[in-house]
Amino acid sequence: MQATASVQLHLTDFLDKFNDLAARYNHTTQHSLELEQLIDQYSAYITNKSNRDIWEQLEQQDSKAFNSLVEELRQQSARCVAIMEKYRAMKLLGGQVELGDYFQNIEACIEQEFGSFQVTSDSKVLLVGSGSFPMTPLLIAKRTGAEVVGIDIDEEAIDLGRQVVDRLGSGLNIRLERLYVDQLECIQDVTHIIFSSTVAIKYDLLDQLHSLTNERVVVAMRYGDQLKSLFNYPMREVDGSKWQLANRILRPDHIFDIALYTKA
Repeated sequence: MQATASVQLHLTDFLDKFNDLAARYNHTTQHSLELEQLIDQYSAYITNKSNRDIWEQLEQQDSKAFNSLVEELRQQSARCVAIMEKYRAMKLLGGQVELGDYFQNIEACIEQEFGSFQVTSDSKVLLVGSGSFPMTPLLIAKRTGAEVVGIDIDEEAIDLGRQVVDRLGSGLNIRLERLYVDQLECIQDVTHIIFSSTVAIKYDLLDQLHSLTNERVVVAMRYGDQLKSLFNYPMREVDGSKWQLANRILRPDHIFDIALYTKA
């Protein structure tokens, strides 16, 4: 009991810090170092194997207060990741480049994003939740020559993301748009779809995409269960008449895992 109480206090402290730093965002890089350090600490906490047993004990208690804390942490940490990407974009555009532990973690995950469903130069990839520093489109386009479309509902993120692509990916076939999935004219041509793990409605969008996409499309759903659900929206059941789980790529030392779906 003492250990679980200590964990709850620790998580509450993380939440307080996330709330404070999110409130202090003023569209400059003023508080970027504090936020980067906090997210690196949070990432390390989530991937620390010694925390898993205590997490399971907390989950078994099924406390409303604890469940509420987890949901708030998930929302606020996702918000702060989006802000941190804005900081990183602004630093790059201002002539500074830094790569925190979080971003190294993400880039390592991209290496195995689709497993055996390879992306080639003939592929057309859609990223839902492209953010302000679109690492996934840049890496995919650079390494495969594929066409990549990123969408996000945050206007500032799209504006910064386009400038980052212009700076780092000149000549690459990358397009970023402030659109919803049903507004994409090219949706029938998309071969691979990636969902950011911090998109809250990703499974609702997956259901919607069934009727919009072609029969061969492959979806990589980034997610986090158990301890990783503190930083990611967890995996959900899908409509078996629409989608089937083709594979799960579990990465114990990384902040999210990947579920691959194909049409049923």
